[in-house]
Amino acid sequence: MNLIDEFKKGVFYSAIGKYSNVIVQLLVQAILSRLLTPKEYGVVAVVNVFLVFFQMLADFGIGPAIIQNKKLTKKDINSIFIFSFYLAILLGILFMFLGYPISLFYNDAIYVPISIVLGVCVFFYGILVVPQNMLLREKNFMTVNMVTVIANVLSGIISITLALLGFSYYSLIISNTIKAAFLFFVFYFKTNLKVQFKLDVAPIKKIFSFSKNQFIFNFINYFSGNLDKILIGRFFSASALAYYDKSYQLSLYPNQILTNVIYPVIQPIMSDYETKIDKIKNVYLMLTRFLGTIGLSLSVFLMFTSQEIILFLFGDQWGGSVQTFQVLAFSVWIQLILTITGAIFQSANRTDLLLVSGVLTAITNITAMIIGIYTGKIELVALLLVVAFTLNFLQTNYLLMYRMFNSNYQEFFKILVKPAMMAASQVIVFILLPELPFANFINLALKGLIFVLVFGIGLIATGEMKLIKNIILKKK
Repeated sequence: MNLIDEFKKGVFYSAIGKYSNVIVQLLVQAILSRLLTPKEYGVVAVVNVFLVFFQMLADFGIGPAIIQNKKLTKKDINSIFIFSFYLAILLGILFMFLGYPISLFYNDAIYVPISIVLGVCVFFYGILVVPQNMLLREKNFMTVNMVTVIANVLSGIISITLALLGFSYYSLIISNTIKAAFLFFVFYFKTNLKVQFKLDVAPIKKIFSFSKNQFIFNFINYFSGNLDKILIGRFFSASALAYYDKSYQLSLYPNQILTNVIYPVIQPIMSDYETKIDKIKNVYLMLTRFLGTIGLSLSVFLMFTSQEIILFLFGDQWGGSVQTFQVLAFSVWIQLILTITGAIFQSANRTDLLLVSGVLTAITNITAMIIGIYTGKIELVALLLVVAFTLNFLQTNYLLMYRMFNSNYQEFFKILVKPAMMAASQVIVFILLPELPFANFINLALKGLIFVLVFGIGLIATGEMKLIKNIILKKK
């Protein structure tokens, strides 16, 4: 099977899983947003920031290292699993006690019992790392994605049921814990790993160089991506954090629909071409052109329909998210392209450059967040973050094009000229479009039809339709 066919097969199963998950998540969020208040969501948003941090600690860079290192034996991987098992126990216990300092920091005792429940969640996410990435290493994309869909459906049903029974924010926390446990047990039995008490550190040494850089990058990337939520939760209200987090998460949905379908497939396939830098570059430029074609126009559409989208999905009580989402919508296309860069660095075994990019990203993001928090408005926090994303887009692609591919910006930005022209046509159309007098949903539907029409004309006029067809239909 050639490279393109491998990508198509991987993306096919990834697409089924990711799109199904997005649909499930949107439906669940649409229901829960009407059952739970912004304040309740704000409480969960605070503790989720720390949950993500502990998940990152539990991964320890092990996941991508297992995929990249083709010399690891089944025995080696089982030894790494034992290491992750002990690490998960330690992190789970630490998280259970984390509720006390969190409660002091946010001046709310509710985080103590919440952290105890989520300590179990941390444990299961920790021991999930090895079996999940082992399946990805074997390119078993179908199993990973289908099981994840089932887990999300199960989690959604549980969270809605608990919310209806009055469990408040616990409806989100308990369902997440059950989801993590379900994923682990299914993946564990699919990989035939064994739990034993003896720990062999030799296999850890085999992946240490790769996983070290990956872990440090993840560590830095975590703070550069989550400090805004930590500070907003501390210096603003829980409701303000909920409005901000809701708009931020919504701006990431295009990533789930597009990039997150491609990203899990890139390293498992491209790691076979580690020394063929030109082939990796060609794949990156092809994916960038594809994501830019869709992402630039989509960013414009989301900016001009922010109010309709927020109110339709979450209800009138979430009107405070509209302006923040409108600002973040501009960065959608940037985030789409930036998301795949990590897997490109990994595929060429250049986690050293990935780490440099992560440090620079952290500096710009954290600076933007601190200045934004000082202004006292979540909309300005979002605006400064968009500026930071743009700077990070430039520095990351400098490292890729100049340092890794021995190329230049000209080759990179040349492929985005036509997508930019298509986006400009969307701007003109929406600016000239008069205010629609209909109900919110009808306005959204009409603007959606206009977007699709203008986008289709743009694809044909610029010749980008051929690109889409080639990616979807190309056999060789």
